[in-house]
Amino acid sequence: MKFKKYLKQRFVQAEVAEAFDRMPVNVGELGYDPWGFNPDAAKVAMTMVRYLYEKYFRVQAHGLENIPQEGRVLIIPNHSGQLPMDGILTGYAVATNPHGPRMARAMIERFFPTVPWLGNVMNQIGGIIGDPANCVKLLKREEAVIVFPEGIRGSGKPYRLRYQLQRFGAGFMHLAMEHQVPIIPVGVVGCEETMPSLGSITPLARMLGIPYVPIAPLLPLPARVVINFGEPMSFENRIDNEEQVVENVERVKDEIRRLIDKGLAERGSVF
Repeated sequence: MKFKKYLKQRFVQAEVAEAFDRMPVNVGELGYDPWGFNPDAAKVAMTMVRYLYEKYFRVQAHGLENIPQEGRVLIIPNHSGQLPMDGILTGYAVATNPHGPRMARAMIERFFPTVPWLGNVMNQIGGIIGDPANCVKLLKREEAVIVFPEGIRGSGKPYRLRYQLQRFGAGFMHLAMEHQVPIIPVGVVGCEETMPSLGSITPLARMLGIPYVPIAPLLPLPARVVINFGEPMSFENRIDNEEQVVENVERVKDEIRRLIDKGLAERGSVF
């Protein structure tokens, strides 16, 4: 406990601490929620991300006023970049939102907890295995949840497919319709260029038990990142057939494409 207090005093910047003081955080007496989230650990992580956000990737975030200050909401961005920088930067933007900071919980791939230490760290800073049951429980607690419907199809795609949305899973739409959850579409521009990949070393990925090993730079490149948060989208809570769900997914994809195009026009130069 003393070590955590030292970390908080030594490494947490005042701006990050102030944002956390303003946001709704639902944890138990010991400072954790049922999935292992710990606000003190998240503050340290957000302080570390602040440099990447402001200085390295020089992120511009637009439309933050569209995120509800309270209540359940699904935040749905496009996915890219080999590493989950898009999720980290999106989460930071939401956590430091001047219109009302929130600790958005990110649905992560199942292989992350298999990496020693990584799973526990990601749980403490807000990551949760992307299981529908987990997502439903979070939404019932009125949380903001980040979901990447493209999954590894988006994050692991080669550079030649940049800004081309891959197939979306429909699970997020079922949740949105069944539980009456507004969706915030998000267009992330820039993470495609942080780690441009020529492809994956498939045999090595299989040996390591991970989805892909990209042929890419060893460290992320300092590409400019623009994040556009769209207006909330709501859907009828009656599901008559799967075609209806697919049509709604396409509506979200169309809006994300529009936001990506907007970000590409706003960004100007890549670096």
